Amino acid sequence: MRELGQSTAPKILLPLLETQTRTVTGLAADTSSAARAAALLLASRFAEFTGWMAQEAGKSGAALGWTDEAAALARAGGDPHLGSYALVRRALVTFYDGDAVGTITLARRAQNDGLPPRIRGLAAQREAQGHALVGDERACLRSLDRARELLDSDDAQRSAGPVIGTTHVSDPAAMTTGWCLHDLGRPKAAAEALDRECGRLPTHALRTRTRYGFRRSLAHAASGEIEHACAIAGELLRAMPAVPSATVNSDVRRLAQELSRFRSSRSVRDLQPALARVLAPAQD
Repeated sequence: MRELGQSTAPKILLPLLETQTRTVTGLAADTSSAARAAALLLASRFAEFTGWMAQEAGKSGAALGWTDEAAALARAGGDPHLGSYALVRRALVTFYDGDAVGTITLARRAQNDGLPPRIRGLAAQREAQGHALVGDERACLRSLDRARELLDSDDAQRSAGPVIGTTHVSDPAAMTTGWCLHDLGRPKAAAEALDRECGRLPTHALRTRTRYGFRRSLAHAASGEIEHACAIAGELLRAMPAVPSATVNSDVRRLAQELSRFRSSRSVRDLQPALARVLAPAQD
């Protein structure tokens, strides 16, 4: 389902994901106690991914509901930690809403020393993004250093079960650093970091490539590299019909605003119809 999520519209996947989550949950109820915990944990991962696809479809309320259900299923299956990861997911919703304080607060709550290092590392990344929104570079970079240390730890690398969070970004802390540098007003450094990390993404991961690719295009545009930014965006816009994304659209809107200052550029004029087509559904 994660592989399908990289190349399929979330509104198409959602009914299937919801059914699968309910099916696995039902099977768990009818399973012997020895296997019930594993079935509940699998159901919790289905619910967590369903929440992410709901957010990608622009349904923030449903996303939070599925995230809460994932935490409840995990607790029933004997995993008390996924509830803390739910805080990281909630912080992503507040982040895209532009709520820096809410993002930082939620992310800090998921960094208790008793939690698995991967969850704490992902939470530290989210906290860094919150600090970047308000321009606090020192706090942002400090959180990124903490995230890198946690995510690179032996315990995080050896964790059993399905991977929590992204499975297609080889170095999440490095990618998030590039993301944050743009919000901190350092677009050239952001573009360099995102160029490097986007080049490491698997070719089949269309959704992930689109998400970070538009942030990369935005960084190049903010650096004054307009033609290069348009070239990157043009390629990504061709993939957008296959992987529409409410969250990615936030950066597409920012890119359109940035490029609107350069309407005299032929590259910008050529790109504007494709930008408009992608953004039009979000404005209905």
